[in-house]
Amino acid sequence: MVITIASGKGGTGKTTFAVNLAYALAQRGERVRLLDCDVEEPNDHLFVQPTFTEERSVTVPKPVWDKTKCTACGKCAEVCNYNAIAVVKDKVLIFNELCHSCGACAYVCPEGALKEEDSVIGTVQAAPDHKPFFFAHGMLNIAEALAPNVVRAVKQHLDPRAINIIDASPGTACPVVEAVADADTVLLVTEPTPFGLNDLKLAIGLTLKLGVPTGIIVNRSDGEDKIIADYAESIGLPIAGRIPFRRDYAEAYSSGQILTDGFPELRENLLTIYDTLATALPSQPDEKFFEIAKGKQEPFARGSSDVYKEITIISGKGGTGKTTVAGSLAHLAENKILADNDVDAADLHLLLTPVVREVHEFSGGTKAVIDAGKCAACGQCADACHFNAIRFDGPANDVVGMTYRIEPLACEGCGLCPLVCPMDAIRSEKNMTGRWYVSATAYGPMVHARLGIAEENSGRLVAQVRHRAAQLADELKQALILGDGPPGTGCPVIASVSGTDLVVIVTEPTVSGVHDMERVMKLAAHFGVPAVVVINKADLNTEQAKRIDDIAQAHGSRVIGRIPFDRSVHDALMAGKTVIEHGNGKAGKAIRNVWQKIQDTLG
Repeated sequence: MVITIASGKGGTGKTTFAVNLAYALAQRGERVRLLDCDVEEPNDHLFVQPTFTEERSVTVPKPVWDKTKCTACGKCAEVCNYNAIAVVKDKVLIFNELCHSCGACAYVCPEGALKEEDSVIGTVQAAPDHKPFFFAHGMLNIAEALAPNVVRAVKQHLDPRAINIIDASPGTACPVVEAVADADTVLLVTEPTPFGLNDLKLAIGLTLKLGVPTGIIVNRSDGEDKIIADYAESIGLPIAGRIPFRRDYAEAYSSGQILTDGFPELRENLLTIYDTLATALPSQPDEKFFEIAKGKQEPFARGSSDVYKEITIISGKGGTGKTTVAGSLAHLAENKILADNDVDAADLHLLLTPVVREVHEFSGGTKAVIDAGKCAACGQCADACHFNAIRFDGPANDVVGMTYRIEPLACEGCGLCPLVCPMDAIRSEKNMTGRWYVSATAYGPMVHARLGIAEENSGRLVAQVRHRAAQLADELKQALILGDGPPGTGCPVIASVSGTDLVVIVTEPTVSGVHDMERVMKLAAHFGVPAVVVINKADLNTEQAKRIDDIAQAHGSRVIGRIPFDRSVHDALMAGKTVIEHGNGKAGKAIRNVWQKIQDTLG
């Protein structure tokens, strides 16, 4: 059996559930394999503490330029759909962070000046002798883009004789698609908040689109889960289990403890969830988008600044309070444009209630389509495709019978197959991957977006949001762009932080929070962007908070704020308000201090 544990957003307890379910089942005597496929920010090993005895590199073919053969004709740059190649003064520049290893540039080069060579993008480590279960995980190298390749490599450790538990990355983009593919069932971990419900809807849209039976796990349940239960009932999905909200669970998690060891009632709860596994496969709910508000709208206010600075708030992992902090800073800052760069699971609108002024469809690239009537079934396209997106099970024609077809969820839109096809049977079509918006909020103009379910989050939609925010800052003479960035270290984060003036990393004092903060800090350093750190729930674990201080200093950064564990934050989210708007509690006072420190840092 293959069970994929997923979530629409990070921080819902997905990893906690996956790890402790594996322990509960293994301690009962079941044959279990735990595979961590959250390859941008793998955390399971922090709790499992395995001794890895197997390791292999994950490689993809990437172009290498031979200047002695190059005539600077520019055909490689013309064919690249990812803007990863530029020809400048007779030199070919290859931008590794943008390259998707499709092979199109090498194919079209008339002089053979571009040769594909294997490049390491990550690693897979395995601990086959770990007790009480087999463990493996993958880790994508910082600033690399091809997370699904590493996920596929981890899944090579699936055992048909075992209960295989896959810990997927959060969101609904391509790495999650790969982790969910071929699963027997998916359990979506959520929390009973408006944020949790919003992102759960996105995750459900993905799993049902992929045709995988799905159940819901409500974490941090306080017995009042009506917000989740009502939605689950409305679409026909079962609540497969509930885990109560308890601070002692959070404290044990922060230190990296296995909860089933210290809390036997939790172990019994997890076993009951597995033994009575409740999933369903109803029809996919309609995907809802924002609509333009009716009636006359007042023009945006203008400022007086000739230049602007850009702050991007990110986190190594989801659920650290990044959007909560961003919404509160939006309340405090003046003369700014807001940008929600987390297009995969955007939440900022839940706090800022935007009134939409503009809606734009976004085409993030192309998808290939095979004309079965022209296809000769020669297979040259399938042989050339680097993404295993071309399958020999297309509709038959009168000449050769069965033909090839494109698997839409696997196609990266690189444009190589139309070049390869000798029958001119393949064409590239524009692929509408999402929508982006310009809206009015009580705190200023806001640019935000919504990535389509199961679409590739290459960072292009993020770049569009930032581009429009920059245009507005210039047009309206605003002094600041305040961006809420995505979690992780992959494409969307790269697109969110590169070229910004300051990165604010929101983390929490847990073993996973510390681990992921360090990775995202290295990402900021890779792009030469200064970074500062804010510790949320700082009093949850003083030892881990001290580690964050030390790591920040070691990377030439510093902690500029400590937000205490404050129940009023949860109350504010449930009310759909920012922490500052909701009241003047301890967390609100700490966030005000953070804003002052950010202003001091920017000068």
